[in-house]
Amino acid sequence: MEDYIDIVDNQGKPTGVSVTKTEIHTKGHLHNTAHVWLYNSYGNILLQQRAASKEICPLLWDVSVAGHIDAGETPEQAAVREAKEEIGVDISEENLLKIGVFECFNSYPNGIIDNEFHHTFIIKTSYRLEDFKLQREEVEALKYVSIKTFQTILNNIGLDNHFIASNKAYYELVLESICKKTT
Repeated sequence: MEDYIDIVDNQGKPTGVSVTKTEIHTKGHLHNTAHVWLYNSYGNILLQQRAASKEICPLLWDVSVAGHIDAGETPEQAAVREAKEEIGVDISEENLLKIGVFECFNSYPNGIIDNEFHHTFIIKTSYRLEDFKLQREEVEALKYVSIKTFQTILNNIGLDNHFIASNKAYYELVLESICKKTT
């Protein structure tokens, strides 16, 4: 059964109408997603490589955990659910630090129209790479990168299969937010 997602207005507020994920992406309805960036006490940031089978940006290295907010779900609930589903770890809503909501409106050659508001969180974790259990339909691989490496990736965005080039300002804010918590 396909997931239902709330259509939202231009402020990201649910309109009271929910449709399938397929309709969200074929008609370009505005909708919400949850993004969670995990980092550890050493200042290393967890990156996820999207599965090769993904319709959008396969094999791209990007946010630790991300997914659609299901109909009737809060961004925090979605963040916790997605962490469990995608990388097999338990995080708590109380430990999530929301750093903002970011517009991301993109159309892809395969016909997907993805008009999202990313509800973005950071969370400090003590998980090691071997602690994660990957959902193979979603995740190809995981790696921790240092803050210095993250900055290098940003300096070369679009050249090395890391991050979506048009979202550079978003990644810079994520890095800035994590740096504030690790210094």
